[in-house]
Amino acid sequence: MTAPLSYSPEARAALDTGRAVVALESTIITHGMPYPQNLETARAVEAEVRAAGAVPATIAIQNGHIHIGLTEVELDQLAQTPDAMKLSRADLAACLAMGRTGATTVAATMICAHLAGIHVFATGGIGGVHRGAETSFDISADLSELAATPVTVVAAGAKAILDLPKTLEVLETLGVPVIALGQDKFPAFWSRSSGLTAPLRMDSAAEIAAAHLMRARIGLPGGQLIANPIPKAAEIAREDITPVIEAALSEAEAQGISAKAVTPFLLQRIFELTEGRSLASNIALVLNNARLGAAIALEIERQT
Repeated sequence: MTAPLSYSPEARAALDTGRAVVALESTIITHGMPYPQNLETARAVEAEVRAAGAVPATIAIQNGHIHIGLTEVELDQLAQTPDAMKLSRADLAACLAMGRTGATTVAATMICAHLAGIHVFATGGIGGVHRGAETSFDISADLSELAATPVTVVAAGAKAILDLPKTLEVLETLGVPVIALGQDKFPAFWSRSSGLTAPLRMDSAAEIAAAHLMRARIGLPGGQLIANPIPKAAEIAREDITPVIEAALSEAEAQGISAKAVTPFLLQRIFELTEGRSLASNIALVLNNARLGAAIALEIERQT
């Protein structure tokens, strides 16, 4: 039996000819922002990948198939689907079996990208260990996926609403390489530095591509996390965003919000409390990650 993969013409042609392809997630479209801004952002991210010389493949679940790349019509349909499932490893197969529409998180996008033979995935920020996880056990499946699935993930670190020290500890325990690009500090999504030292540092896409290929050569499972700091012009300084995050977390706790509802609630409240600045920064960092993802994919193609 084979996986129910369906390819856009652009993605199919690129994979058939060995061109560099960058996977893109779809929860940023369905759960990250309202229509039509979500559609505009998705198109802008795809355009960044193309401008850098690679081919984008936005991944989503529609009509019982894993779509590797979306056509303009499919992208528009997804952007206007209010009840799309938010998919991780646990519910990916169920969504496919039920014929539902689903948007892929980091973990699900990694699985689908690997099935399609795509080596690089660009996103905003990964999930991780939530605050209070020592009692709630709320830890994102993104972390264990990074340990299992051989895809290089480009993100602006982990989402700053998380417990970042514990997130780095879990990644270390799982044997996931965490590589900061061009700096020694681990970035914190909206901020260039979390104040925490990154386990590894590399200064070029060529080094990152070489590490990706070396992992395969020596038989190491799993992928690697590339922590790409947000551009300076778009940064919200840590001292400015931290009190906002704390206020949003307090509201979530007071309202009893938990599980998958936590992250969308927090991002929406932070958007409101920063008067939209957080969303502008979010878009800037996703575009920046798309550019780096394309550069890494091109280097993997060149070094293979």
